[in-house]
Amino acid sequence: MNEILIPNASLYASRFQIEIGKSLGSGKDGIVLVAKRKAQPAKVAIKVLRWPEAYEREKKVYERLRELGVNTVLGFNVPQLLGCDDDLRMLELTIVKRPFVLDFAGAYLDVRPEFPADVWADWEAELQEKFGARWPDVRRVLDAFEEFGIYLLDVSPGNIAFRD
Repeated sequence: MNEILIPNASLYASRFQIEIGKSLGSGKDGIVLVAKRKAQPAKVAIKVLRWPEAYEREKKVYERLRELGVNTVLGFNVPQLLGCDDDLRMLELTIVKRPFVLDFAGAYLDVRPEFPADVWADWEAELQEKFGARWPDVRRVLDAFEEFGIYLLDVSPGNIAFRD
């Protein structure tokens, strides 16, 4: 499904002298690939997003985090935005190790979206089921992001990952 995004990644790589490596992941919003700048030894991640709205949301979250100097939240590592290309919907990010929080394509800035109370209750119940005993820690992470004006809605064990 996300293979159609590879040409955008290739074009970005050729523009910025980046070598593309293996896939780090793929989801409904896009694909993430390991990359390496030819002039620098450190590996980075490049994320190609399928939808303009998801790209804008994620980019704005990373810009907010950069403005605030945030690279960890309650001990969870957060990737840093290194570069972007609006036309290709590409984000260039640092690669982080567990524990981490990533994938902000479904996030809202500054205003919590309005949903009926039962929708919020179902959302929280689903997250409690997904995270089990770790739910209180996840809730604290979500609350900490809200203090930055970032409301994370698309939450899963894949994007809030613990050390073990």
